[in-house]
Amino acid sequence: MNFVESITGSWKIITRSKVRSFLTMLGIVIGVMAVIIVMSVGAGAQSLILNQIKSVGSNTVGVMPGAAEEDGPPASVMGIVITTLTYEDGKEIEKKGCDCIEALTMYVSGNETITLEDTTVNTTFTGTTASYLDVEDTSVEEGRFFSEDEEKGVARVVVLGDEVKEKLFGDQDVIGRKIRMKKVNFTIIGIMKKRGISGFQNQDDQVFIPISTAQKLLLGIDHVSMVRAKVDMAENVDKAMESMRIILRDRHDIDSDEKDDFVVRSMAQGLEALGTVTNALKFFLVAISAIALVVGGFGIMNIMLATVQERTREIGLRKAVGAKSRDITLQFLVESVVITFVGGVLGIIFGVLISVLVAYVAQKMGYKWDLVVTLSSILLGCGVSIGIGLVFGIIPARRASKLNAIEALRYE
Repeated sequence: MNFVESITGSWKIITRSKVRSFLTMLGIVIGVMAVIIVMSVGAGAQSLILNQIKSVGSNTVGVMPGAAEEDGPPASVMGIVITTLTYEDGKEIEKKGCDCIEALTMYVSGNETITLEDTTVNTTFTGTTASYLDVEDTSVEEGRFFSEDEEKGVARVVVLGDEVKEKLFGDQDVIGRKIRMKKVNFTIIGIMKKRGISGFQNQDDQVFIPISTAQKLLLGIDHVSMVRAKVDMAENVDKAMESMRIILRDRHDIDSDEKDDFVVRSMAQGLEALGTVTNALKFFLVAISAIALVVGGFGIMNIMLATVQERTREIGLRKAVGAKSRDITLQFLVESVVITFVGGVLGIIFGVLISVLVAYVAQKMGYKWDLVVTLSSILLGCGVSIGIGLVFGIIPARRASKLNAIEALRYE
């Protein structure tokens, strides 16, 4: 029996019991599908991170509270509240930092319900400084942003994101009108230009208030969550970072970098750190998906062993008419490979379709998500499925080839 005949014969046998064959290959379908999805979604997530970092700007530097390993994230990113960074720290950097720092802003944030007569909207508020527009490279569409005097004077003024304005007022004029947050009345002085999603946040679905107002009236704190500086050129980023570290160590009475209670990172470093995290997560998920492939392989082996027993008389008859042991081995091995290969192809098809769906939904939500389905992941899916067929099919195939022809013909 040649190889082509083995494949066609195996396919006829497999299609003879469609339900059992499908259940046999189901583990392979799920495993390969999971590998394709994980690799595609992982690559898409990395592209999202890259696009989001680019939208913030490669010439920006961030300062966050809390110590961190050299390449690790700061503790504040993990949701731990750390109060080591203050408004005065930012102002000192603004005053004494290197000349290459063009602008600097600070942030605190929270979630609050906005009330307008009988209408309520849940949104994010960002407390920031008057220089926010310069650092973020954005602008006000209508009205104005708050001034430095309002930033320092706990002014009760607010600038609305475009979506918040639409939810509350529709097409009405809003400048000069008042809204309420946490029993505090705010006067609307401006509407931000539409920005979409940037920095993993919908910039249009939030409101902006002076940082002192957010600290004292809404949050009851005296620290800031982050300082961000815009540097004149990307080549001067390292110089700006070093000047910021020197100023903060002097202010915090720190005599060595091992004792830093803050982290200074450029956007490029942030991208590299996030890329490391996403790569580790992607490979971990691929390893988990591989378990389904191994389970599917054991399922195929068990089914093929049962098939050998069911087809004992057939094996005996084939041996009686001249089939050799290697022919029997090849027959059952090919059957196993065909089942796993078909399962792998189905897994690839479903995996690609789901990956396309994920990318479509992410893009519809406004994220800059790239669809990435690589040839390597498809080849990996095919190769793994065929490999599993060979590995887990060899035992049933060898058992079938060792059956004695006379005893097999007598088998009931």
